[in-house]
Amino acid sequence: MIFGGNHRYRSGWRSWPLLVSVATLLATYPHVSSAQLFSERPPPVPPESVPEAPPPGAAISLAPSSGPASMPNLPAPLTQAPVAAVPLTSSPRVASPAQAVLSLTARYGKDLPPINSGLIWRVYTDRPDETGAFKLVREDREATPSITLPPGDYVVHVSLGLVSAARPVTLRSDADRESFVLPAGGLKIEGRVGASMIPPNQISFSIYKGSQFEGTERAPLLPNAAGGDVMLLPEGTYYIVSNYGDANSVVRSDIRVQAGKLTDVTISHRAAVITLKLVSDKGGEALANTAWSVLTPGGDVIKESIGAFPRVVLAEGEYRVIAKNEGKVFERGFEVSNGVDGEIEVLAR
Repeated sequence: MIFGGNHRYRSGWRSWPLLVSVATLLATYPHVSSAQLFSERPPPVPPESVPEAPPPGAAISLAPSSGPASMPNLPAPLTQAPVAAVPLTSSPRVASPAQAVLSLTARYGKDLPPINSGLIWRVYTDRPDETGAFKLVREDREATPSITLPPGDYVVHVSLGLVSAARPVTLRSDADRESFVLPAGGLKIEGRVGASMIPPNQISFSIYKGSQFEGTERAPLLPNAAGGDVMLLPEGTYYIVSNYGDANSVVRSDIRVQAGKLTDVTISHRAAVITLKLVSDKGGEALANTAWSVLTPGGDVIKESIGAFPRVVLAEGEYRVIAKNEGKVFERGFEVSNGVDGEIEVLAR
C-alpha cells in the first residue's frame, strides 16, 4: 500500500497469508459480546490483573501449521497472583480421577487457519477469594495447551497482540476442549521519500480505530508505533497519522486489517531535510548561539530552535527563515523540493 503526503496521495493495498515475525506484542484489551469476548480495549473488570505483554523483540510466527461467551459480570479491579505461584503447563496430560484436562485452541476465524504461536492463555477461578481477588490458576504460552485442573468452574482468557477473548468454562471429571476465535491481522508500516526509505528513528506512526473521515475526536490505539515492526490488531478499519521529523511533514492514511493476513503499508512523504546556517560570508563557518524560526509565507511558525546549524524536516513548499544572533535579526526566503536535502545559508549582514 502506498500513500502520498501533503494531501496528495495514491492508495491501494494488499494483504497475504501471514508468515511473519512480530517484533511488537501489545497488551490485551477484552470487550463484552454475547458468546465470546474479544476487543482491543483492556478488560474493565478482568478476572485477574493481566501481566504485561512480552518485551519488544519477542518474535512470533503467524504462519498456520497446515492448510487453510460472554464474560461474567466480575466485581472490582483485581490483584495479580505472584508469578512464582502460577504453574505453567507444557505438555498434554492424562487426568487422574480427581482431575480434568482442558485442551485449548484458537483460530483467526471460524474457517481460517489455527494460530500456532504468540498466544497467552490464562485460567482464573470464577469466584473471588476472601480478599475479593479472582485468583490466576494457570498461565500457558503454548499454541494448543492441555491444562490439568480440578473439576469446577473457571474463566479462560486468551490474548494475541491487541486481540483477546474470554469465556467461562465448567470442567467435569474427564476432559474438555475449547476453541476460541481471535480475528487478528498483522500490520507493518514504513515511510519513504521518493525511492528512499525513511530511517525508523526519524518517523513515527499513530494508529487510530476507524476512518479519519468520521470526524470524531479519539485517542490513538497505538500512539507511537515504530516503522518496520509488525503489529497485531483486531480485524477492522484504521487510520494512520505518519510524522516524518517533528515539524510539518504529516500524512494521514486509511487502511484495513483483515483477519489472518498481513497488511503491508508504505506511506510516502513529500519532504526534505534542511540544515540552517547563519554565516558572515557565503560558505563560511556557522555562527553559534543562533535562534531560528521557520515560517510559512503567511507568517505561521513551523519550527523554532537554537544552535549553529539545526536540521529540520520540512514538507515540500515555500518558507521564510529568521535568524537572531547577538541582538541582530537576519532573514531570507527559500523553497523545499521533495527529496532534495540541502543547506540554507543566511548571511549575517
